[in-house]
Amino acid sequence: MNRTRTTTTARPVPVVALVASAIVGVLVGLAITATEPIPGLPEPGVVVRVGLPVVRVLLDLAAVVTVGLCLLPLLVGFDRPKIAEPVLAGARRVAMAGALVWATTALVALVLQTAELHPGREVSFTAVREYIGTVGAGKALLFVAVFALISFALSLWAVRVGESVPAELRAAVALFALLPLPVTGHATNWRWHDLTMISMELHVLGAAAWTGGLGAVVVLLAANRTLLAHALPRFSKLATVCLGLVTLTGLVNGLAELAFNPTRTLWAGLATGYGVLFLLKIGCLLALAGLGARIRWRLLPAITEHRTTALVGWAAVELAVMGLAFGFAVVLTRAPLA
Repeated sequence: MNRTRTTTTARPVPVVALVASAIVGVLVGLAITATEPIPGLPEPGVVVRVGLPVVRVLLDLAAVVTVGLCLLPLLVGFDRPKIAEPVLAGARRVAMAGALVWATTALVALVLQTAELHPGREVSFTAVREYIGTVGAGKALLFVAVFALISFALSLWAVRVGESVPAELRAAVALFALLPLPVTGHATNWRWHDLTMISMELHVLGAAAWTGGLGAVVVLLAANRTLLAHALPRFSKLATVCLGLVTLTGLVNGLAELAFNPTRTLWAGLATGYGVLFLLKIGCLLALAGLGARIRWRLLPAITEHRTTALVGWAAVELAVMGLAFGFAVVLTRAPLA
């Protein structure tokens, strides 16, 4: 009883670690990429300069939470309905809240990006509408908000009727909503531009499934050894695929941006703010590979035998590193390449 109670008490820790480290990652990234203002050009206020990347990383985390919770039924399976249903019912309610936060942060980001484009001007409904009509990022954020609301509606439906709403459908809608934003960041000048766009989208999909899946499994299943022993091996296989996908696509994207920059060589680019953040993201991936290997090879055998482990603590560390990577990534998409 004591061990179960302790595990349950510790469950929010991974979520706190993820959110806090993501915000720290944004602040560190902003400090690394800070530039002197250009005389004569209006600058956005500090609320926009700092608030926009913070809102964007909260948007990403809300998306990650929603995706992970939609994937959870597929990891748990449907062959133990009596013990799984109470957990999955809670997951559906949290997914509904996550999708609502996701849509809200997308709309807030839309307003802040409009303010960033027109510093010093009042942000009106007309200005936001013009931003959506003329800027690709505005259309992408509106798309995200709409599909996040669709994900909210599906989760609400699932709350009422249970797993009769297919988990595959809910996960597909949540993953589909991730696709527009990655292609509105940096664009390379080389002829394989379309390939890098696909690579960016795969990078985001892999990171969301990996982070969201880990968070959902640890937070909701850590106190239930039977479900954890069933779901964690499945997630471990998914995480291995996601690690390879995120690593490969991350290297392709970052090196393409640096190598095909007409103003700098690759090595000179690594010394810029963009290059430093790229190297920090690589460091995060190396740390995640080590942490994931420990969970898979040292903790998973004990978990499958229903023995007590330090999974929550190690997962919290892994999610904290993931949060840093998300924070760096948000700033990286906005960092100047020159």
